[in-house]
Amino acid sequence: MEIKAFDWDLSICKVEKVSPEDLEGDIYFLAKTDEELSLVCLTENAPDEFIERDDGWKAFRIQGVLDFSLIGILAPIADLLAQNRIGIFACSTYNTDYVLVKKENLENALKVLSKAGYEVV
Repeated sequence: MEIKAFDWDLSICKVEKVSPEDLEGDIYFLAKTDEELSLVCLTENAPDEFIERDDGWKAFRIQGVLDFSLIGILAPIADLLAQNRIGIFACSTYNTDYVLVKKENLENALKVLSKAGYEVV
């Protein structure tokens, strides 16, 4: 399975509302529940108004389109990283999964995954 790392600087924000300006940039994830509104975005596009904000994240994705019938794609990655004391923040799209790790952990995360047989591109 291929893993592609990105050089994006990402922020994870808890916000009260989202404006169109908050959704600029090449990537963002938005999630709303009955408890919160969360925005993952490029740090340069992070909103000025937020409840909480955590900067310093990097991302990689599992390459390709993952069929919904596939089981156990994200769990082994999360487990490998947990065994190496690397925390994650996972986001999924219709096609695939993205895994965010703190900037200082990205290189080690990719080494761990490569060693476990994932192809890092």
